Amino acid sequence: MVAVLLAACSRPEPAAEPVRAVRTTVVGAGVAVGLNEFSGEVRARVESRLGFRVGGKIVRRLVELGQPVRAGQVLAQLDAQDLRLGQDSARAGLVAAQANYDQSVADLKRFRELRSQGFISAAELERRETGLKAAEASLLQARAQSSVQGNQTSYANLEASAAGVITGVDAEAGQVVGPGTPVVRLAHDGPRDVVFSVPEDRATWVRALIGKPGALSIKPWGRTQSLPGTVREVTAAVDPVTRTFTVKADMGKADLTLGQTVAVQVEAERATGAIRIPLTALIEKSGQSSVWVLDSSAMTVRLQPVTVGNIGADTVVVSSGLKSGEEVVTAGVHVLSPGQHVRRYVVASAAVASSASSGAHHAGAQGSAR
Repeated sequence: MVAVLLAACSRPEPAAEPVRAVRTTVVGAGVAVGLNEFSGEVRARVESRLGFRVGGKIVRRLVELGQPVRAGQVLAQLDAQDLRLGQDSARAGLVAAQANYDQSVADLKRFRELRSQGFISAAELERRETGLKAAEASLLQARAQSSVQGNQTSYANLEASAAGVITGVDAEAGQVVGPGTPVVRLAHDGPRDVVFSVPEDRATWVRALIGKPGALSIKPWGRTQSLPGTVREVTAAVDPVTRTFTVKADMGKADLTLGQTVAVQVEAERATGAIRIPLTALIEKSGQSSVWVLDSSAMTVRLQPVTVGNIGADTVVVSSGLKSGEEVVTAGVHVLSPGQHVRRYVVASAAVASSASSGAHHAGAQGSAR
């Protein structure tokens, strides 16, 4: 009875730790080519903010956002009443200056005849010649003023400087604007650019790609085919808010829609001897990137710190910490512990096929024995 009581009071033996199934892959060294991907936007090579050359009140806006326009088309109009009055005043001044000039020419002709007959002095004749020059200068001034005022009147119509598409509207009818105030934005027809931003540490690397055809791979969202692009321009100064450099890539006459979002892929530096593994194989332990390495003889795992290089969409380049031929765990990394026993994951369909094959072989052997 004492033995039975002692056995009942003893602690039960802990349950054996389950052998977890993990996915693995054998790594190999090679030349790793990383891809850096950025989000970009399609813009026109030339985009103008158009405004009136004179100030006034807008009475009509004749275009809408997204509307295609032709060169010379009227986009908006100002109240031109004051401008027309100014033009009439300039024309009247021109008529007066022309009459004064004609009178001065006639007077000088008569005074020259009087001088030849000795009725007036040479000084009086010189004074009349000077008056004619002043009248001529006044005529030229009035003529120029009339031309300027005529131009001012024509500036009441805001015209498209080139064919393109209206991409922005900054003023409405009834608004009083000053000279040069933007009213509409016009994206000119022609070549298209893809504009994107890169971090400060990538600016020098991207700047080295300027002028190299096909250095970029540009994939519009919603499409499966990528288009080649060429870096055309990299801003000289960093943006003070985002701390990034703006890059413009030439797309030529590619069939892209203004404002369309694209994914820009740029090939990173080639790393010789680097090892590429799935991103799911990485695990962070105490601020250190690590992977689980499988010991195939004991079927246990150990934690191996690694140095991470370029990170792609679903893979990562390991620059140090792994050797070619090692087997790393690629799935189930967050539930493992050092020295834990594991088994390789086998796809269910493959296991069933293997069992069926073994069963058929066993049945065949029995038939032969009979």
